[in-house]
Amino acid sequence: MQQLRLLASCLLTLSVLRLIQGFAPIFKTIPSSSSSSSLPPPLSAPSAVVPRSSSSSRLYAIGVLAKKAKQAALKEYVAQGIDDQVMDVYKTMKEKMSSVDDLSQPQAPGPLQISLTKRKGTITVIAEYKRKTSEAETGFINEMFDPELLSPTFREFGASAIAVMADERMGGCTYRDIDAFVEEQRRSKNEVPGPIPVINNDLIVDELQIAQSVASQCVACVISLAVVGVEECETLIKAAKAVNLETLVVVSTREQAQQAVDLGARMLLVKIVDENPTDRAALVEAKWSVVHDLTVPENDDGRPQDVCRIAYISARNNKQLLEVEEAWALRDKGFNAVWVGEALYKSGVDATEHPGAIIRAMKSKSSVRWASPKASSGRGEGAREYLGDILM
Repeated sequence: MQQLRLLASCLLTLSVLRLIQGFAPIFKTIPSSSSSSSLPPPLSAPSAVVPRSSSSSRLYAIGVLAKKAKQAALKEYVAQGIDDQVMDVYKTMKEKMSSVDDLSQPQAPGPLQISLTKRKGTITVIAEYKRKTSEAETGFINEMFDPELLSPTFREFGASAIAVMADERMGGCTYRDIDAFVEEQRRSKNEVPGPIPVINNDLIVDELQIAQSVASQCVACVISLAVVGVEECETLIKAAKAVNLETLVVVSTREQAQQAVDLGARMLLVKIVDENPTDRAALVEAKWSVVHDLTVPENDDGRPQDVCRIAYISARNNKQLLEVEEAWALRDKGFNAVWVGEALYKSGVDATEHPGAIIRAMKSKSSVRWASPKASSGRGEGAREYLGDILM
């Protein structure tokens, strides 16, 4: 048995090496239906990446492989022919990029940043939609509803935005899911509450994906500084600004956060690697230390520009709802918003612990000093009663 395991490990290592060596530039194949002058240029060599601490090395290694896979997917997309709408946005973006102002200069907050940044002592929630998870035995989240069914739930229970993991390998979703969320939100234009924005959480590695985001009517996209590097991150932020697309930059260290601000990012998504979910106080403090007391450019009136601080909440591998307590602690620490994904689906379609109930619990005025949403399949004292009271 040990010999078989050793053989399997060697084969896996060999496969990864071949994967890294086997990818060609994305835009090598040019569709015959489009002229070469109108197509995006080949990707440049990988730019310098930000310094990495030991805690972020694993995330970076995974990011390298994910980036290679995404480049291969984009190459296939281009070979099949770029959609006309995406190409029109891409051309407009390239024309306007040269006129984009210095990103370090004062910037007015965009609609999404305003929506996520409320008064002190409150927290807003970004609800992430994905079909795949690293925890499920099958790799897919059980009892996952389609966008048309979950979209109104996110809106009606208080989410400030919806993020769609539009990477089929990592999240099991595509741009068709984005389109479904956008369309459902559009139909609620004359309702109360009204539509909430949709964020593209694809693994963004190229300007073409910025054009795809705009063509899908997203209001923002997510860029990982550790994955794309400093130079490419700046290019992607400029490309997004050229077509009025807001950006959330993922950071895991203070150095990355400061570099992101220097590049013009005004929404920072803190995602800590190797976090210890059992020590909530230390985890919250570690996340806050990434974005606290950054050097931010000043507005014309001498005050620092607004920076929206968003914390990523990982799902605990249990039936409790400690993620809600973490959201409260992050709110009290000073974060403006939390990003919640797999934790929303831990209880499936349970009547009192469904995604909407968890969102509303996170947004409640409660504190870890006075209340607890802890549950264990309905047997945790006060669990269902508490979330049920929130729904009343």
